[in-house]
Amino acid sequence: MTPTITAFASSPDRGRGLARDMRVRWALEEVGQPYEVRLVSFAQMKEPAHLARHPFGQIPTYEDGGLALFESGAIVFHIAERRPGLLPADADARARAVAWMFAALNTVEPPIFERAMALILERDKPWFEARQPMLDASVRRRLDELAARLGGADWLDGAFSAGDLLMVNVLMRLGGSGLVEEHPNLAAYVARGQARPAYQRAFAAQLAVFTAQQPAG
Repeated sequence: MTPTITAFASSPDRGRGLARDMRVRWALEEVGQPYEVRLVSFAQMKEPAHLARHPFGQIPTYEDGGLALFESGAIVFHIAERRPGLLPADADARARAVAWMFAALNTVEPPIFERAMALILERDKPWFEARQPMLDASVRRRLDELAARLGGADWLDGAFSAGDLLMVNVLMRLGGSGLVEEHPNLAAYVARGQARPAYQRAFAAQLAVFTAQQPAG
């Protein structure tokens, strides 16, 4: 069967590839798996039909036959386990790739996401000016550590893996901040990920949803 994923009908990222369905689209493109997309509005995300797929009323979700999954990391892991291309065959290398998946979502993304939310929700608050340097410092600490580990390698551990896919997507949230560019090897790492044909196809598919919403003329 062809799996179906859900995505924003009107994404707040305005087609920049930051909505979390991008991770799932990219993974499916990397393994050559056709898929269908069900677009949902913010109102539909809180309705019983969607809550049955995602108990927290978010996107993405993934359905394939009788299987329904939520959480982008879990979905990417499922895709990577079922089809070759995102996890190494060697057991030890595979375990390391999975560790990088967890690192991307549990170690690197939280301070980046916190910074992004503060920029959106707290910019007009009296404490924001004092808090911003602390948020930046927290992100810089993780980027320093990641850059040191990556060194001059193309990918985090040998060949491109699901760990790289998630890490690149997480780092994309810092676009325009200049923080990634403080480490040329990380900037080049993100650019390599975005240059992959599978990424380009996934990005184009997500961007097309936003473009279709724009008024003609």
